Amino acid sequence: MTTDESARPEPFTGQEAGEHAGEHVGPPLPATLRAWRDGSVAVLQLYRAGKRNALDDPTVLALGAWFAGLPRDVRAVVLAAAGAHFCAGLDLSQLQERSVFEGVEHSRMWHRALACVEDSAVPVFAVLHGAVIGGGLELAAATHVRVAERSAFYALPEGQHGLYVGGGASVRVPRLIGTARMMDMMLTGRRYDAEEGARIGLSQYVVEDGEGLATAVRLAHRAAGNSAVTNYAVLQALPLIAGAGSREGYLMEALMAGIAQGTDEAKTRMQAFLDGARPADRTPVDRTPEG
Repeated sequence: MTTDESARPEPFTGQEAGEHAGEHVGPPLPATLRAWRDGSVAVLQLYRAGKRNALDDPTVLALGAWFAGLPRDVRAVVLAAAGAHFCAGLDLSQLQERSVFEGVEHSRMWHRALACVEDSAVPVFAVLHGAVIGGGLELAAATHVRVAERSAFYALPEGQHGLYVGGGASVRVPRLIGTARMMDMMLTGRRYDAEEGARIGLSQYVVEDGEGLATAVRLAHRAAGNSAVTNYAVLQALPLIAGAGSREGYLMEALMAGIAQGTDEAKTRMQAFLDGARPADRTPVDRTPEG
């Protein structure tokens, strides 16, 4: 969860903090976070550019509380960041001397907070630019869809500082890129740029600098237009099915398929489709080469 002080990113050319900020949405937030809404989509912004959006304990706790307290009419969330970096990791002032048990408790606090992101009732889209390292990568890995601008770069510098990840990276990052690649990142300090990161699974999209927020909001609105039951199945059931044995996975899939298709909304949508109604805007947004 540490910050890599040797980072040398390209400048961020996107919207600065607060340009789109309107009515606050969700629970109260500390000064290090801002939130507003764009219709059914809520935008949560890390707002500590002077510290490269490094995460202190109050910010981590507030992140968890905000996701746990989302209003029911929010259908998707975009997680963004002010300034030149998404998040350069744990605030170094948090590296106080702790007992072994205090260190375990601190790690578990991060686990609980980031679980509120991963287990959110609505899809979470992250906008990544500049440094996405240490705890910043742990936070990004807890989101569901990641849009990287070309300035984004990824690293896990804990191993170079005599530390070990504590915000969930051991579980989430290998699911995205494989255990061997995470070992390499921690043992050698290897970094991945935006294109390499997309190729190995750290993001699903790569866009030009300054285009990340608009792209993520557009994707979030597309997901917000889905059936709530379908989104629930994708967010809550799909990860369990993917990690289950084949027999259990097939049964869970069948149960979710039956539940989804039996809803009134699904029946209405399917009838509209059969009647020739066109779906909402499906403008292509994927600018990442396959592979």
